[in-house]
Amino acid sequence: MFGVTRLTQRNAELQAAQQEIRRLAVAEERARTARDLHDILGHSLTVVAVKAELAGRLLELDPARAATEIADVERLARQALADVRGTVGAYRGVKLATELAGARSALAAAGIAAELPETVPSLPAERDELFGWTVREGVTNVVRHSGARRCEIRVGPATVEVRDDGRGPAGEPGAAGHGLVGLRERARRLDATVTVGRRPDGRGFQLRVALPAAAGERDGG
Repeated sequence: MFGVTRLTQRNAELQAAQQEIRRLAVAEERARTARDLHDILGHSLTVVAVKAELAGRLLELDPARAATEIADVERLARQALADVRGTVGAYRGVKLATELAGARSALAAAGIAAELPETVPSLPAERDELFGWTVREGVTNVVRHSGARRCEIRVGPATVEVRDDGRGPAGEPGAAGHGLVGLRERARRLDATVTVGRRPDGRGFQLRVALPAAAGERDGG
């Protein structure tokens, strides 16, 4: 009888543990989806707002340019919708080259001079995606918070930096938003570090993601 009682107890504990594992898995998936939606929509809506504002200013001065900006707003809105559907379907990916092209457009619309790499090194898929998220998050913050006049993006085999001459989020070194939380979680999967704050020379703000030195050496960096 004692053995039967212990077996029943163990089975109950096992069922409880399995239920808890399922609950945690659902909670983690919901949190991941929420982070991705925040990162995607935060960037897309920021650029849409900037371009719509620019189009409004150009309506009388340069109607043809205003029409171009409005067309871009429509394209970005459609892309944001596709991104949301992709995220919900768990098949959306981010590519560094695509994010650099988007960064150029967003910075130009915001009137921020951009210095972007003409070419980028060939990177493993996971690293390319992480660097793409870094560019997306960094440029979103530059456009939204920094008050910068210039923005520079540097990409190496094991590092990516988004630097500006502005004040940074809320004017506070190290200020972190929800996007940076998600970026740090993505970086941890590759043992990468995320550094955000005032530039070493004190002339602006920077976001830097770096992988361990050995990773760059394996890629010839």
